[in-house]
Amino acid sequence: MRRQNNRGYRIFNRLSCVLVGLFSLACLLPFLLLLIGSFTDNDLVVRNGYTFFPQKWSVDSYIYLFRNPTGLLNAYQVTIVTTLATTAGGLFLTAMTGYALSRQDFRSRNVFSFLFYFTQLFGGGLIPWYMVITQYLGMLDSLWALIVPSLLSSYNILLMRNFIKQCVPGEVVESARIDGAGDLRIFLRIVLQLSTPALATIGLFIALGKWNDWYSSMLFIKTESRHTLQYYLYRMVNMANAIRNMAQAGVSVDVRLPSETLKMAMAIVATGPVVLVYPFVQRYFVKGLSIGAVKG
Repeated sequence: MRRQNNRGYRIFNRLSCVLVGLFSLACLLPFLLLLIGSFTDNDLVVRNGYTFFPQKWSVDSYIYLFRNPTGLLNAYQVTIVTTLATTAGGLFLTAMTGYALSRQDFRSRNVFSFLFYFTQLFGGGLIPWYMVITQYLGMLDSLWALIVPSLLSSYNILLMRNFIKQCVPGEVVESARIDGAGDLRIFLRIVLQLSTPALATIGLFIALGKWNDWYSSMLFIKTESRHTLQYYLYRMVNMANAIRNMAQAGVSVDVRLPSETLKMAMAIVATGPVVLVYPFVQRYFVKGLSIGAVKG
């Protein structure tokens, strides 16, 4: 009986590995097609569509993309600065707020938790939000307009609160308080140290959201040198579409634009840094998300 059970377990284990491998391959294939498509000749893509085995290779899309390296590098710099600043500041403020809401001696914790949850269901609207940022805070055409509005998220705050309630023992906090530690020292030395999985998860959420944000740059930034990478690429796509429409309308256009493969090259340039960073935080991701998502 034990031999049969062991045999059944081995068969199940192998089938599970095969299924997981096939699923992983299915997730990887779109990125592989994206990479190959960016190096495929544009005319071939227009005629035959995308394929894993192109008949003709080309780097025209990257040549066009990097024809103005100063603008692209400047957009990268703005995006990296705003992403790092938003992630660092957002993590600190989110952790402080989540810790305060997890404290049992904070009498108004349920009221504030409800207010944070309420903002997830009902928003103030785009026009009031724009007026607050531009008129009351005076952040129009400033990098602060790309950082400050993204520092706090009600979802991240509730996620952090639930994680601290589940994984930071109250006995440890009380022992530190008896030993004379204040709230700030407890937060810095104990809470943050035990909340690494949640911080990594929330940090990934904030960084991905800010890295892919083009809308804020379109709304608040007027100076071209302060545009983020995503909005810079967005403008290039619009320019490529405009040139293609002019050519289709019979207007003489001197620029030969690889419109289809250019989109693939832009996607590679935009997602490359994220793909490189994710493996370093993915080991914390599942634990932080699963524990923090438990209803508190």
